Amino acid sequence: MSNKRGRDSGSGRFIPVEEAKRRPKTTTVETIPKPSPKKK
Repeated sequence: MSNKRGRDSGSGRFIPVEEAKRRPKTTTVETIPKPSPKKK
């Protein structure tokens, strides 16, 4: 499983994915893997 995150290319800040899709020239949509459960 993974999450999609939008990121502003200029500032590096995370933004909503919908906003990133609206501004494809200045943003990227990244796929971030979910962290695996830690073993005890």
